[in-house]
Amino acid sequence: MSVTAAKGFTAAGIAAGIKQNGNPDLALVVNTGPRRAAAGVFTSNRVKAAPVLWSQRVLADGELTAVVLNSGGANACTGPQGFQDTHATAEKVAEVLSAKGPEVGAGDVAVASTGLIGILLPMNKLLPGVEKAAGELSEHGGEKAAIAIKTTDTVHKTSVVTKEGWTVGGMAKGAGMLAPGLATMLVVLTTDADVDAKVLDSALRGATRVTFDRVDSDGCMSTNDTVLLLASGASCVTPAQDEFTEAVRAVCDDLARQLIGDAEGASKDIRIEVINAATEDDAVEVGRSIARNNLLKCAIHGEDPNWGRVLSAIGTTRAAFDPDELNVAINGVWVCKKGSVGEDRELVDMRYREVTITADLAAGSESAVIWANDLTADYVHENSAYSS
Repeated sequence: MSVTAAKGFTAAGIAAGIKQNGNPDLALVVNTGPRRAAAGVFTSNRVKAAPVLWSQRVLADGELTAVVLNSGGANACTGPQGFQDTHATAEKVAEVLSAKGPEVGAGDVAVASTGLIGILLPMNKLLPGVEKAAGELSEHGGEKAAIAIKTTDTVHKTSVVTKEGWTVGGMAKGAGMLAPGLATMLVVLTTDADVDAKVLDSALRGATRVTFDRVDSDGCMSTNDTVLLLASGASCVTPAQDEFTEAVRAVCDDLARQLIGDAEGASKDIRIEVINAATEDDAVEVGRSIARNNLLKCAIHGEDPNWGRVLSAIGTTRAAFDPDELNVAINGVWVCKKGSVGEDRELVDMRYREVTITADLAAGSESAVIWANDLTADYVHENSAYSS
């Protein structure tokens, strides 16, 4: 049930007419309390969409009542009008929710958008859509909400972790523009644990650092990345901080893997593990360099265990290592040892969807895992025609 698995939440997903194909394109998630704590992390792109700027502002007090999300248009690079449209959307949500119950202000509503950059949203369709979505809010509406935020996604993405007496649930969208700075990713997480905004912020940042921030599909950072975590407190259970953080991390990890699994045009999921690095930062930098090597990504698509391209990518980083001590394994076969030829590359079986690359820097004891995917003709085709 995604974002409505936790008690104290309702959701809806409807077709407002924003997408020309008539598919669902507007989602609403509402926290019915009693607590309305919230935290969020956003893209580090210096070009930020209007909904990101708005949501960062309204989260300053650590509280949210609702999140409204649309697909079919990013509302990014749309100037003052785009920000006014975001404000108007939040005001409309506040108006329709206030008519159904306790008063809600626009400052209690986060907004998230995804789709083509540089296009104003059709507000004559979006605002009536908000009213329609509010009329369809349900404790069982999580799946419809997840479907409504898809763009080039082929499947909707949800995850739930249930603990003793409390739950963390979530939904995500994303299939391209997936790179650190959050990997065009929108995520809404909910919990009925009785925790405050400070606990949420700590758990969310700890979780995204090792999940969404380590998904690197195509090296392209979005203007709209948004990850929100809302707590209703409806379970009346306050878990230990580490237990809560681990539950949030588990949901984020599951959703991040689903993002990579649905990456545009991908035929391979690539797990890149960097081991024996001098620092964790070194491990992450090396992993990202490998993930972004288009020659390697093409080789993986062709099921070619071209380990030389892995070494080439490692060599572009600032990480500490001795080139003559580097080791590389592909699907468990150490094809490179001591910076040179290792086991027979013909032993590498690359027929299956998941490919693992292990890069041993032989420089310390730190490690990191980055998830990526191959580069295919389908990816090029899809993105060559994205706005036409």
